[in-house]
Amino acid sequence: MLSFRDLHGIRVELAFEKGSLPLEPMHVLVLAKHQNKWLLTKHPKRGIEFPGGKVEENESPIEAIMRETLEETNVAIKNVEWIAEYLVYDETPFCKAVYIANVGHINVEGPSFETEGAVWLTTDEFLHSNNLSFHMKDTGMKAILEKVITLEGKWNG
Repeated sequence: MLSFRDLHGIRVELAFEKGSLPLEPMHVLVLAKHQNKWLLTKHPKRGIEFPGGKVEENESPIEAIMRETLEETNVAIKNVEWIAEYLVYDETPFCKAVYIANVGHINVEGPSFETEGAVWLTTDEFLHSNNLSFHMKDTGMKAILEKVITLEGKWNG
């Protein structure tokens, strides 16, 4: 388990072993690649980040990440697999599950509902982007990205 403070000074614990944190994940995040580019979205206030959001009532985390990705990017994902989870000790602590997935279908028509739509970046473009959300810049995201890159041959579409 990796413990660190995010860029706002809030304590975070990151685990690559499912169920090792004391809270159930009620938030989700996905890392997906297509043709050697990461699928990201541009949040109007925070900037560029991986798609994700909250798990709704009567919804599984996998259903939530599929819905959130479609809503934020107009991209349908498939072959979703859990990779990590992290616990943020905010005023109200919350746990977020992190998944990897393949891109299933890219719908180029129609607006995204919650963001400015899909953004596709190579790893180098991602690492050197000036427009990343603060969520993408902390120690935990770097560790998650490193872990996902080691598994890349398994799922990169």
